[in-house]
Amino acid sequence: MAFDLLILGAASATPTSQQYTTSQLLTMREQLFLIDCCEGAQQQLRRHKVKTSRINHIFISHMHGDHYFGLIGLISSYHLQRRSKPLNIYGPESLQKVIETQLKASKTRLEYELIFHATNPNRTELIAETKKVLVYSIPLIHGIATTGFKFVEKVSDRRLNMTAITTHGVPPLERKAIQRGMDWENEDGERVANDLLTLPPDRPLSYAFWSDTAFNPSKVEDIKNVDLLYHEATFTRAERDLAEQTKHSTAEDAGKIARAAEVRTLLLGHYSSRYANPDVHLAESQNHFQNVIAGRDNMRVSVDLNTIEFVQE
Repeated sequence: MAFDLLILGAASATPTSQQYTTSQLLTMREQLFLIDCCEGAQQQLRRHKVKTSRINHIFISHMHGDHYFGLIGLISSYHLQRRSKPLNIYGPESLQKVIETQLKASKTRLEYELIFHATNPNRTELIAETKKVLVYSIPLIHGIATTGFKFVEKVSDRRLNMTAITTHGVPPLERKAIQRGMDWENEDGERVANDLLTLPPDRPLSYAFWSDTAFNPSKVEDIKNVDLLYHEATFTRAERDLAEQTKHSTAEDAGKIARAAEVRTLLLGHYSSRYANPDVHLAESQNHFQNVIAGRDNMRVSVDLNTIEFVQE
C-alpha cells in the first residue's frame, strides 16, 4: 500500500507572490482528503490537475484565516459546477456559522448537500470513517481551539499466496473470498485452510497532520509510530520567545516530538515569512531527529511500506 501527500501551501500567516499558506491534499487508498484550505487552494489544485470532484472530505484545523480563507471559494465553485455529491466538512463549531453567513450574504442555495461535522478540541476521537480509511482529531495547544488530524488505513484483506493458489488450482473467481478469510474446498471435497493459501495483510500506513501548536508532548501517544508526521515549524530556536508568545512551535520542537513519537519521517512547514528558505529549520530539527523533510509549496511526498520519497513539482 502507499499514500501520496501534495503540499499546496507551506507558509504561515499571509500568502506572497511566491508561496501559499497552509493546505495539503492527501491521497490514501484512492480517496482524496483536503486538509486546511488556504487562499488560492483552488488555483493550486488546478495547477496540479487534481480532479476536485473526487474530494468529498475537507478538514479544517482551526479558525485562523491562513488555514481556511479559501474554503468558501471552493464551496461556491462546486455549486457553480453543479456538484451533486454531498461534501463533508470537519472543523471547529464556529466554522459552520461562518459558512452559513457567507452563503446567506451571497444568496447562494447550494446544489449539493453540505454536511458539517464539528470537531472537539478537548479530546482525541474518531471523526470520519470511509471504507478504507479512519480519521481522528487530536487536540493541540494554540491561541484558539485547534485540532490536528491522523489518517490511518484500515487493515486490508489478506494477500494471496500465489504459489499455493497455483499448486492447489484455485480458480480466479474464488480467490476474492479466500482473501477475505474463507477456506477453500476443491473438487474432491478436500478443504484447504486459508492460512495455507494466503499471507498476512500489509501493515496499514498512517499520516498525522499537526497544525498550529505550541510544544505539545502530552499528545505524543496519539501519533506514536506514524509513517509521516507533518509538524508546524513557524520559527527557529532563535525566536523561541516569540514562538511561546504566539503558541507556535520551533523546528527544534518538531524534531523533539518526532523523536518521542518514533515516527518514520518528519515533514516541516508553516514557516514564518522572515525566513528566506527552510534550510535552518531542517538543520535544527535534524539535531533531534534524522529523517526530516523541509516541506515546500508544490512538493509531493510519496509513502509506501519500504520508502518515503519527495519531489518538487
